[in-house]
Amino acid sequence: MADRKRIVEQGYDKIAERYAAAALQTRSDERARYTALILQSLPDGAEVLELGCGAAGPLTQALAARFALTGVDLSARSVELARRNVPSATFLHTDMTALELPPECFDAVVAYYSLIHVPREEQVGLLAKIARWLRPGGLFVATMGAGSTVNGYEEDWLGAPMYWSHFDAATNQQLVKDAGFEIESATLESADEDGAPVTFLWVVARKPAAVQETLR
Repeated sequence: MADRKRIVEQGYDKIAERYAAAALQTRSDERARYTALILQSLPDGAEVLELGCGAAGPLTQALAARFALTGVDLSARSVELARRNVPSATFLHTDMTALELPPECFDAVVAYYSLIHVPREEQVGLLAKIARWLRPGGLFVATMGAGSTVNGYEEDWLGAPMYWSHFDAATNQQLVKDAGFEIESATLESADEDGAPVTFLWVVARKPAAVQETLR
């Protein structure tokens, strides 16, 4: 556990293909519903950032077909597969918390099951960055924790060690608000995983639109 991000990086490097296949079957309804919301909310050609893009499966492909998509992932193998699957998009192999981007350069930021792999003490700063990257009125859609886990670890998750970290649902909603977002919905979504129900918080939020000066 000394290098928590390294666990995530090496884990997804090892299981990139296996995870991509599993994602087609596990919680696919949730991914599809929130992807549909994004597709309906943005105009064609909007600039979208996906944090934790993985191997760029069908839902990432749907976003890239409509929008100018930039994907970010910690796993080099996942980025290699993503570039192969969606050559029209831009993919960056980097730690999302170390990412430096110009302010107000995206219309939406999407994070499916990726923030939960970031040590939770770094999530506050990441949320602040996301708010800066979004244009006024920009959309933020993310999967966050529903319960409190400081350092979650599993020795064999789809064939590799894996690490998770997150706050409880109420704290996460407050952190999103503290970052400057207006929450449009915060929904607890439960699904069966390996015979047991697992719950996540799905947040849909917006950066407030710029205040226009009143004409006199």
